[in-house]
Amino acid sequence: MRNHPGEAIAPAAADSASFIVRPAQLSDVQPILDLINGYAAQEIMLPRNEVELCEGLRDFLVAVDGDQLLGCGALHLYTRHMAELRSLAVSSEHTRSGVGQALVRELLDQAKEFGVDVVFVFTYVPGFFEKTGFHIIDRASLPLKAWKDCLRCPKFTACDEIAMAFMVTPGAEIYMSHEPPELPYVEGPLIMPKLGQPRVLDKPKPRAPKRDK
Repeated sequence: MRNHPGEAIAPAAADSASFIVRPAQLSDVQPILDLINGYAAQEIMLPRNEVELCEGLRDFLVAVDGDQLLGCGALHLYTRHMAELRSLAVSSEHTRSGVGQALVRELLDQAKEFGVDVVFVFTYVPGFFEKTGFHIIDRASLPLKAWKDCLRCPKFTACDEIAMAFMVTPGAEIYMSHEPPELPYVEGPLIMPKLGQPRVLDKPKPRAPKRDK
């Protein structure tokens, strides 16, 4: 349900509280930085600084409860057909509360409104994204990521993220290619990150106890 353009209300937790998903504002910059860089210190996310966050602030949505930031996420456009869902983070106090899923749904709605065909994500929690229709893909099929953020990633020589994609339009797989766009984002030869063993942080589902025969 939408309150105002760009805002949505979603149930937060079993206590029937609610939160709002809305476009990020400049007043959200410091809380977003604190949230993202807290996870970056655990080597779970790529760190951000104030300058680059302000430059890309219009990519971001935030989930808030009053003045409290519960989570954030961004949709970054790469080509006419592809976009990345990135910087998705939920405060540790509000995991499993529906905040992350609400942010993903709103960002996918944005992708549809823009006319994006494929939304991809690099993650350590594939189980979370599978719930919203993403599926695992070959990381090498998304070289666009390497031309920008990957070049400064501390794990460039041993990338252990899992690539996933959401097909916004039927048949959008044709836009996933090893070929670079006509205008590359960086000068010089294309340098791809070295892929390491994928890292999964999803908690395994508990097994049902065996019954005695």
